[in-house]
Amino acid sequence: MHTIAKTTAAAAVAAALTLGLSACGTDSDPAASTGKKDAEARLTVAASPVPHADILNFVKENLAEEAGLKLEVKEFTDYVLPNTATENGEVDANYFQHKPYLDDFNAKQGTHIVPVVDVHLEPLGLYSSTLKKASDLGAGDTVAVPNDTTNEGRALKLLEEQGLIELKKGTGNDATLADIADAKGLKFKELEAAALPRSLEDVDAAVINGNYAIEADLEPSKDALALESAEGNPYANFLAVKEGNEDDPRVKKLAELLTSDEVKKFIEDEYRGSVVPAEGDES
Repeated sequence: MHTIAKTTAAAAVAAALTLGLSACGTDSDPAASTGKKDAEARLTVAASPVPHADILNFVKENLAEEAGLKLEVKEFTDYVLPNTATENGEVDANYFQHKPYLDDFNAKQGTHIVPVVDVHLEPLGLYSSTLKKASDLGAGDTVAVPNDTTNEGRALKLLEEQGLIELKKGTGNDATLADIADAKGLKFKELEAAALPRSLEDVDAAVINGNYAIEADLEPSKDALALESAEGNPYANFLAVKEGNEDDPRVKKLAELLTSDEVKKFIEDEYRGSVVPAEGDES
């Protein structure tokens, strides 16, 4: 009885091992060597709700099935978790940021996120619930600006372009409040980018990222007192992955869809200049 049991158990173990190897795919398994399994797996992408998730959902609902892409969109409302989730493998890719922000994030957090393809631009703007034009800002007024390095630099550059402040000579895109040579009497409040629209009731004006402005029912092309120029703008938002995953067939397929004529038309029709298509260049 013991001998029969041992033999049966050994056979069962061998069968289980054989099944396990077959399921995982060996070197001789065509599915394993061609990446077919990866190409057919669901692709999960982290994104800010507006416009990033909206654009991804347009792809999911209108283009992905025909292209053979199983797409899942996971929304995040901050600028940190999408990158950490991509780094640790919780998601496969993200779509919410521009290159200056990513470079700063990787340097500070030790992450290894890389851009895949540019998709759109969101001109950053100056808004107020009380003032009618940028020149109405004066001594004693308070302006809220994003507190992350790259977007604060963008905000200060915009204020300088409007003649509201002067920055020290040679100041780059990473400008901070310490780089202001002449504040012309303005006061500043640094806030997380997502909180800026809510601050409009407490400050005289705020410089708000395009996605958060749209999410707060502001229309940048109409409501902004001043708007960053899209032409020659280095802040294109792109699809990004952890380094080493750039050649994932699912990622390549999504990159093609995000830069398709259909998506460009959706962006132009939906956002009417508040968000504009990028050239689709690989970053």
